[in-house]
Amino acid sequence: MQARLLLEDGTLFTGTSFGAEGEKTGEVVFNTGITGYQEVLSDPSYCGQIVTMTYPLIGNYGISRDDFESIVPSIHGFVVRRYEPTPSNWRAQYNLGDLLKEYGIPGIADIDTRMLTRIIRHQGTMRGILTTSSKSVEELKEMMLATSIEELRNQVAQTSTKHVYSSPGSKERIVLVDFGAKSGILRELNRRDCDVVIVPHNTTAEEIRRLHPDGIQLSNGPGDPKDVPYAAEMISELLGEYPIFGICLGHQLFALACGADTEKLKFGHRGGNHPVKELESGRCYITSQNHGYTVTESSLNGTDLEVTHINNNDKTIEGLKHKKYPAFSVQYHPEAAPGPYDNSYLFDRFIEMIREHKRLHPQKPRQAELMAAAKGEL
Repeated sequence: MQARLLLEDGTLFTGTSFGAEGEKTGEVVFNTGITGYQEVLSDPSYCGQIVTMTYPLIGNYGISRDDFESIVPSIHGFVVRRYEPTPSNWRAQYNLGDLLKEYGIPGIADIDTRMLTRIIRHQGTMRGILTTSSKSVEELKEMMLATSIEELRNQVAQTSTKHVYSSPGSKERIVLVDFGAKSGILRELNRRDCDVVIVPHNTTAEEIRRLHPDGIQLSNGPGDPKDVPYAAEMISELLGEYPIFGICLGHQLFALACGADTEKLKFGHRGGNHPVKELESGRCYITSQNHGYTVTESSLNGTDLEVTHINNNDKTIEGLKHKKYPAFSVQYHPEAAPGPYDNSYLFDRFIEMIREHKRLHPQKPRQAELMAAAKGEL
């Protein structure tokens, strides 16, 4: 069956359909990973996007239940150069096309993904529509442009958990705020025997206090951080009361909560091979990334934030820490999946920060300040 991908600038790609039939509109992006297509498909941060894999052969090792990063994939389409329907892997339970059919995700193969990637690199990400129908190009353009902006900007609510749940452990209690969290974050906390409580994206500061956490983990997630201003307000209110560690969208929200600003990148960072320099040590780490926004460097002036990591390719900010309070964040994914595990040490650093904070401040310092202020003592 034929499939077509129409871009917002009018470029049309015609190829072979695999996966589900139908039409989906989304932001067309590219990922530079050689492996890890299943984790990419199931990463909630790709909600609303049509993902192009730059590596030319996709599907060759099939699909395994154990490699999912969420229960239900949230991407809107999948674009590959060559699709392999017969996987060769002892762990494979079914093929990639069957997965896409199961969740209603259209795929297109046998197109020039290198050309598509060059268009995105030169012009930036743009909307597109992926279809298996015989509709005219004019009809497809109308459908694409009619896509609600709100639909493309409401992704955190679509991917976040709706209810509080827990993953018990015997050590530090961590409240994981789910903005579209990958399972890898929970796995890393579980490996350290943390008592993890996962809460929805719109949980208030007071609701988090009632859970009596030792630390707060801000997860990754899709979209523009400015679309969830209530999250930045919650972080600002809890800053100083509890140690905080932000990842990806959580990093951007941490920056907004501290008075910094964010901006959209031309085509974003997506893949498992992005070099990041840690400024303190001078060491370069290879990181897994998936984001379309970044913290604006000039906006850090006048804030209590300090840059800890930069991207070696374009010099954008990849890590921050607070100068006064126990709080830090990274733009990349230390939980990997897919990608290198070079950066999992950051979870150990977070646990060490929690223990040091508890040792030095048996009573939360900022909470004590607020209580004193309420009594008129300050």
